[in-house]
Amino acid sequence: MLIGNSVGSLACVIAASESSQTLVRGLVLLNCAGGMNNKAIVDDWRIKLLFPLLWVIDFLLKQRPIASAIFERVKQRETLRNILLSIYANKESVDETLVEIIREPASEEGALDAFVSIVTGPPGPNPVQLMPSISIPVLVLWGDEDPFTPLDGPVGKYFSSLPSKLSNVKLIVLEGVGHCPHDDRPELVHEKLLPWLAETFNF
Repeated sequence: MLIGNSVGSLACVIAASESSQTLVRGLVLLNCAGGMNNKAIVDDWRIKLLFPLLWVIDFLLKQRPIASAIFERVKQRETLRNILLSIYANKESVDETLVEIIREPASEEGALDAFVSIVTGPPGPNPVQLMPSISIPVLVLWGDEDPFTPLDGPVGKYFSSLPSKLSNVKLIVLEGVGHCPHDDRPELVHEKLLPWLAETFNF
């Protein structure tokens, strides 16, 4: 059983599409990303408006001194806190512990290179390409207050349409939840996840 959030969900989809059903028996996807970065989303007017800015950011990040300065700014505690507050519906979940959990890997060797590679690199496979090949049970949980992958965006609309097309997919929309449901409202995620596991796999 693979469970992931955002890009982690996409990684689960990729792994399941490349694995046998004996190795991966089920997926739980929480607000799945459409790609490793925003270049994967080409049919959303919000992203189209940002394309010129994304190109500028790509150019700037390929200049090492500029990339380093931007990264140092991004990984500041206050910057991270503000980003987290924008994607969590339950603001009480954004505490110092969470900020430090996010910030710690950014201080490790190679963090800058990883950051630049993800932002400026190719978006990689997307779920629209991969989901039709997956026949194992899939539970999709989606926070309806997600500003990164909103339900009315192309990725959200795609996953919303899947249960009517693929019988192995179940979608549950979580009201009042942001981009990270498992941390934003863990009790609500458990309320939906545990019965599905019991019903589908006799856990």
